[in-house]
Amino acid sequence: MIDHAGPEQVYLALGPTDLRKSIDGLALLVQLSFKLDPFSSCLFVFCNRKKNKLKILHWEHNGFWLYYRRLERGQFMWPDYDLTKVTAISKRELRWLIDGLPFKRQLGHKEVLARTII
Repeated sequence: MIDHAGPEQVYLALGPTDLRKSIDGLALLVQLSFKLDPFSSCLFVFCNRKKNKLKILHWEHNGFWLYYRRLERGQFMWPDYDLTKVTAISKRELRWLIDGLPFKRQLGHKEVLARTII
């Protein structure tokens, strides 16, 4: 999915979002409610009230991508908070969330970034 080096950051819109909104509505929500730039190369992730649908808004080069995922059974482990709040998570935590796991898992190895040895 979105594993290429493009996105700088992943932002979750906490609480439910009306997913009838399309690109323009979600971009406006990012800009006005969250005070973030929808034209940055970040991912903005939204979930519906039933927690079985996601939309991901992503700007790339000269246009928006809108990813949509619907679960046939089960729910995403989406945090319940105020709709006007947003939180930053890692790409790894987004993959956990999409796989049906809590995004703040305490299990597994922590991500290690390569460093230069002098």
